[in-house]
Amino acid sequence: MATTTVSSDQHRSKFYWMATDALTITKRNLINYVRIPQSLVFSTIQPVMFVLLFRYVFGGAIGSETSKLGLSYVDYLMPGIFIQTIAFGSVQTGVGLAEDLQKGIIERFHALPMTRSAVLAGRTIADLIRNLVVIVIMIIVGFLVGFRIGTNIGEFLAGVGIALLFAYALSWFFALIGLAAPNSETAQVMAFPLLFPLTFASSAFVPVQTMPSWLRGFANHQPLSVAVNAARSLMDGPVAAHAAGSTTGDLAITAIIWCVVLLIIMIPLSVNIYRRRV
Repeated sequence: MATTTVSSDQHRSKFYWMATDALTITKRNLINYVRIPQSLVFSTIQPVMFVLLFRYVFGGAIGSETSKLGLSYVDYLMPGIFIQTIAFGSVQTGVGLAEDLQKGIIERFHALPMTRSAVLAGRTIADLIRNLVVIVIMIIVGFLVGFRIGTNIGEFLAGVGIALLFAYALSWFFALIGLAAPNSETAQVMAFPLLFPLTFASSAFVPVQTMPSWLRGFANHQPLSVAVNAARSLMDGPVAAHAAGSTTGDLAITAIIWCVVLLIIMIPLSVNIYRRRV
């Protein structure tokens, strides 16, 4: 009995210190965002420009296609913008890790008595919080340009939750890239060629039905489209789910499965590469 109690205490102590270390690194990264607010400001300006561009420049041409689906273009657009925004924002996880490696900061962390996974967990959690702030700003921008919730506040928040879960999964993917890159500039160069096809060959900005048949299969089933369709159905209602060819529940479950699978694969790979780098 005494041995079992000691073992249980040691297990709780290990988990406690793992969580404490991760929160410490999270706080450190959040302080950096506060001290350098330009990074948050400029990461918000780009999606606002996308909103204005697609809403008022391309919206007139694309809107005729979304109206056939029973949706106004701004309601169709904004869930895609939310996912696009957090996807591009998740690149900062890899860039930040590559920069810390380049400056030798992670080597200093390695010399401290902290768990190896805390550096990665702290970075991804901090970027998740930053993505939450950016999504709140984008929701305000969306309402200013005419976006309206087509369901209820609970389903809308569930859509935001799926967007954030997808952002967290992508952060671990880009953490892997950042750890593999020799410097922050290379990490950014490596990330965007992977992200651009996923973003624009998706249902984020235009209905997939308007794409060539050879591209439609990829656009329908790639992870970014899956996340967009789930968020859109939860924010816009059954009409959006019908346009995606499924039900809201099925779309949400599929998106969650994608995110969980990405996390199951990326977290061990990232931790393993981190251990090798340091």
